[in-house]
Amino acid sequence: MEYTTLGHTDIRVSRICAGCMSFGQPGTMHQWTLDEEQSTQMIHHALELGINFFDTANGYSKGTSEEYLGRALKKFVPRDQVVIASKVYFNPGRLSREAIQREIDGTLKRLGTDYLDLYIIHRFDYDTPIEETMEALDGLVRAGKVRAIGASAMYGYQFYNMQLAARDHGWAQFQTMENHYNLLYREDERELIPICRQMGVSLMPYSPLAAGHLTRPTWKSDSLRCRTDLAAKGKYDDAETNDMEIVKRVQKVADKHYASMAQVALAWLWAKGVASPIVGGTKKKNYDDAVGALDIRLEQEEVEYLEEPYLPHKIIGAIGANPPEGTMLLDVKK
Repeated sequence: MEYTTLGHTDIRVSRICAGCMSFGQPGTMHQWTLDEEQSTQMIHHALELGINFFDTANGYSKGTSEEYLGRALKKFVPRDQVVIASKVYFNPGRLSREAIQREIDGTLKRLGTDYLDLYIIHRFDYDTPIEETMEALDGLVRAGKVRAIGASAMYGYQFYNMQLAARDHGWAQFQTMENHYNLLYREDERELIPICRQMGVSLMPYSPLAAGHLTRPTWKSDSLRCRTDLAAKGKYDDAETNDMEIVKRVQKVADKHYASMAQVALAWLWAKGVASPIVGGTKKKNYDDAVGALDIRLEQEEVEYLEEPYLPHKIIGAIGANPPEGTMLLDVKK
């Protein structure tokens, strides 16, 4: 395993982050999530591979993702040897001061820990002043409940304004960005990613394999997720025709390296300066495959070959307004 540090912190994380949306009571958010026994086995295997970075959220599977993760980690590893990230936004009050203070306590209780290594705002809140949000997050850092803060999918100007508000008031600034980024979705290369690089913010993108589309030569599969994940369909199906050209190139580069397509897709992210992509898994071989990707180094010509067919996509990730209260899944295909 390889490791890096997040932003301007001393928080040392594996170059692969285990995405915990895969864990949680099936049917409470997705049909394809793993129950507690299966989740525990996956978490144990991740630790065996040297993965020490786990990303969850307060709303994943109605809190059971946090519960499963917390109980599993307690079985296998001392608290100070893992980095736990969780998120806040898809909850009553969004990113208000009251909501943040309430939700962090719920997250800590479900995880069974007295601090979080990384607390991430899941989206931009259009109803709460950014100063209120940033001051509340700073208060968690000062109270010792959170070591560092991060942000997730939003527009570049929103992230920049929040960082400036924190800087101008002497509050904690974001150290990570969990954005939507992969070979099939590169819109953040225009604004958000350059801002992150300018500010020394580490990228830990979600959906690095585009919900499986970058792992196989066909658009569809017979997996439970492919058949039932309407959010993934909403994110990617509209661009299938163009994106299949990219998928074909991923397959060709993978064949050249005697590697899997998933490994090439992850190697591309590291070639683009990503710190730790969030890899979801429902089978142990998913983590094995991801770790094997660390051995692949793409040439610049290969990077350009993979990128060449890309065309602009509709925005998926950043939102233009707060969704109705109670919404957890965005971009669901009707």
